[in-house]
Amino acid sequence: MAFRNVYVYYFVFNREINWGGRFVGNTDPIMEKLKASIAYDQRMWEADTKGSKAYVKALQKAGQVTQNEMEQILTGLDKVIILFTTLTQCSRLLLKECIGNPAGKFHTGRSRNYPVATDMRLWLRDAFTTLKELALQLISTMVERAAVEIEILCPGYTHMQRAQPIRWSHWILSHAASLSRDIERLEDIRKCVNVMPGAVAGNPFKIDRESLRQDLNFYRISIYSMDATGQRNFVAKFLFWGSMCLTHLSKMSCCVCVCESSTGSSLMPQKKNADSLELIRSKAGRVFGRWAGFLMTLKGLPSTYNKDLQEDKEAMLDTYDTVHAVLQVATGVISTLKVRDGSANLRWKGLATDLVYHLVRKGMPFREAHSCAGKAVYIAESKNIHLSKLTVEDLQTVSPLFDKDVSSVWDYQGCPNSVLEVQYSDPSGTVRNSVKAQIQHFRTWLQAQKQ
Repeated sequence: MAFRNVYVYYFVFNREINWGGRFVGNTDPIMEKLKASIAYDQRMWEADTKGSKAYVKALQKAGQVTQNEMEQILTGLDKVIILFTTLTQCSRLLLKECIGNPAGKFHTGRSRNYPVATDMRLWLRDAFTTLKELALQLISTMVERAAVEIEILCPGYTHMQRAQPIRWSHWILSHAASLSRDIERLEDIRKCVNVMPGAVAGNPFKIDRESLRQDLNFYRISIYSMDATGQRNFVAKFLFWGSMCLTHLSKMSCCVCVCESSTGSSLMPQKKNADSLELIRSKAGRVFGRWAGFLMTLKGLPSTYNKDLQEDKEAMLDTYDTVHAVLQVATGVISTLKVRDGSANLRWKGLATDLVYHLVRKGMPFREAHSCAGKAVYIAESKNIHLSKLTVEDLQTVSPLFDKDVSSVWDYQGCPNSVLEVQYSDPSGTVRNSVKAQIQHFRTWLQAQKQ
């Protein structure tokens, strides 16, 4: 059976659409394959059924179908959906075969373009809720790990080089911050999605669009019908959102990959490969490709609906599937990751910046202090010892401002007067009290999001 239509409700509810009776002959099989969208259209049958039921009720209010016909169509839709969800050969179980002639009134006043735009919005609106829940679960996992492991220290990196000592909790919360912005951005996009479109030239049958909007729980009605059927800004925004969200998770994955590995190599027994993290990184590229490709489709289109827009659903669904999977894998990684205290790695060069600050507090200009600290690092490297093992005499060859109080620089392991606690005490910093406040901020934010 040849399906000549793009969208689910035609696929499910009609054996064949007669395009005005003027087309004869069969479509070339290659053309059928090129234009086929059934494989991904089927996934939106729930949204289509929801939209179709609401529209039939609107037709009854407008006097285009009788009460009895409306009830037959609604009952028939329920039957078709039951069969659709339980049988594989659902394409043969169509609305007309279930209820007969009333099915012919089902499409009064709407072409396929209107339900295409409507159903995609309904589907994506529900998809947002699912993705938000998964992202919140990931952030919650990060926050609770940060709370439990607040005493663990590790090197902070810049330019992929060990820089300054930070708390592991401070690091993981930095990635939670990126994801929190993604969630807030998703809610902004929801407003763009949750707008009810209409037919290209308007509806000629006095359909009560406000009542229809309420039935489908849209925020508002689009007042520009030509724009509503052809624009896919909401899809492009979602694809961009997916690109940014996975970019943030890719960044986090890359940080962990630099520090550690997880699974075995098929060739080299000594290796542990961070497969899950590497896959997260790769999926970011996949989703970005979907966004870039879809923008190339949009940029050449005239107004209203064009067949090119058949590319919208595949890009949207693939992006959803990818982000959906990656969020769950990332949550699994974060919840099972084993973290070792990195204090031993800090003694080598990680406190060189604090040595600069020590001299600045004694009145030395910053650039001169920076040079002196660099010379101290060179001496430690020459002696093949940790920076913290340099004697006061060693340091005084660099600057006479160094004295016995330089020992305070090496005290970073958590006591109230340590460098870590005194020097970085601003609200966004890595000291214990600041990180505790950051954790509480996230807990409050999470609670607000769940409400």
